[in-house]
Amino acid sequence: VHVRKHPLEIPPPSEQDWPQDDEEDFFLQDPDRMRDALPQPFRMASKLVMLVFENAMETIERREALREAQQPTKCFPTAEFQVTGTANCLAVSGKYVFVGLSVGLAAFRMFDCKQVSAWDAVKAEICVIRSSDVGNEHHILLSVDEMGLVWLFRFYKESFLLIKILNEVEDISKRSSCVEVVLSPGGDYAGVLLQGDSKVWLEVYRLPKDSWLKEAEKIPGDAAELAFRERRSSWTSVVQNSSTPLCAVCSYALLPTDKADAKLSLPVLLLKVKPPKPVTGTNFKSPLDALKKVGDSSMLGLGYNHLIKDSQWELQEAIFRSVYPEYLKAEGESESKDEVPRHATFHFLLPSWILQMGPEIKVHPDVPAGISVHWDGNHNLCFYLLNRPVKAKVDADLKPDVVWPCAAPIVCSAVSSCSRYLAVACEDGAVTIWDKQLGYPLPVTAILEERLIRSIHFL
Repeated sequence: VHVRKHPLEIPPPSEQDWPQDDEEDFFLQDPDRMRDALPQPFRMASKLVMLVFENAMETIERREALREAQQPTKCFPTAEFQVTGTANCLAVSGKYVFVGLSVGLAAFRMFDCKQVSAWDAVKAEICVIRSSDVGNEHHILLSVDEMGLVWLFRFYKESFLLIKILNEVEDISKRSSCVEVVLSPGGDYAGVLLQGDSKVWLEVYRLPKDSWLKEAEKIPGDAAELAFRERRSSWTSVVQNSSTPLCAVCSYALLPTDKADAKLSLPVLLLKVKPPKPVTGTNFKSPLDALKKVGDSSMLGLGYNHLIKDSQWELQEAIFRSVYPEYLKAEGESESKDEVPRHATFHFLLPSWILQMGPEIKVHPDVPAGISVHWDGNHNLCFYLLNRPVKAKVDADLKPDVVWPCAAPIVCSAVSSCSRYLAVACEDGAVTIWDKQLGYPLPVTAILEERLIRSIHFL
């Protein structure tokens, strides 16, 4: 019999002595043996499940770290413009930022964000601003106030000069409000969409910027700025005088500035485009009468010179309603078709093949040569040439120079920044990209029928 000379000693456990495989170290997790150990193969299944959870947590943590690293950088303003009143809109032209305020206009320099000039003569709230840099420190501004008046300014040597209110009338009952205003690139033309009591029309003005540049050289800028400040101080004194009626103050404020500041050339009304009339039955008694109204058969027209009578329209509609009742929409559809459009979308276009200008017309590649117009609910895209002689009285019934009929009413359109491509979207979901330089369409994309196109833009 072997007898130990020394008592049995159990060495203390250490991490180095732990086995790599934890199949037998469960007693370290549960030394009191309170839980029963899982037998095989359930212990192996438990290990696999825990391994899956650990890998999943590592993947989640890695993705969260990547998402935090890819978050957009927060940008903080580097400078602020201190304005008087509320800022409603702004426009950038050259090295200046023009801000439309609740009390007028303000101009700021971009490099130091300091105000260099302000216009608050009539305390008009400016809602829209369009600006263009015409060179030689000259900038043209078009602004629209809360009453719908269109103010044309020239900004020169850090001072505002009011040239004209484009839609100003003597009879206030005949005043029209501006719906949309567009200034052509380069400041050669201005388009104003006006709306009266029951009418809407588009006016296109030619801006004599070359004359303004010459006239500015004859008039010292300091004298014009001094006259402008004197007029502002005189208006301020009139406003502060309590004995002056309010109507007198308004009349003083709306006086043209050519008497106080400088005599500048006024813009010239070039076009007055009205919405197309609905196509009705013919009034011609014979085909010869209709042919006399057709001047040039080389282009498509608006469809007015036809020989279809009202009875034929009514018969065609009755046949369609009886054969295809499932295609009919609401009962008021026939009445809505005869309504006059209330809005138009227009773009100034540089010279291109689609405008079809004669060789005798001299055009500049950087000056717009035409304007495209389409009215809401209308199938036709109309083009009007801008290189036309100035008349004492604008044509009351102006016809387009080029007409592009579409299969469905035009919803929206856009022109690329290079002015070469024209995109047209229709109600049927068809989007067409035209190359104006070559004169033919590029891609035609059909959007799903349940999708409605609201706007289109070039990126």
